[in-house]
Amino acid sequence: MLRREMPPVHPGEILRTLFMDALGIGVKQMAHDLDVTPKTISALVNGHQGISVEMALRLSKAFSTSSDIWINMQKDYDIWKASQLVNLDNVRIIVARKKNAA
Repeated sequence: MLRREMPPVHPGEILRTLFMDALGIGVKQMAHDLDVTPKTISALVNGHQGISVEMALRLSKAFSTSSDIWINMQKDYDIWKASQLVNLDNVRIIVARKKNAA
């Protein structure tokens, strides 16, 4: 598996920099607009929480984007992070085996 040297950006950072900061929206206002708690938004933009499917739907409506964009950002981040932690050295490749004739 090819490992990236640079991690993908956490989707919460994208939300903060490209949307909230750019539009001058704070945590409390974003939470209000998305109908979630400020704690939820704070955890997300600080990288302590990922984007759930529910949050992706909220963000897609709020910013007229696709929910897939948000989910794919999270997926890419999660796969990269796991690839840094999971040791695959002892995982065997499974191949088809012939069945014994009866």
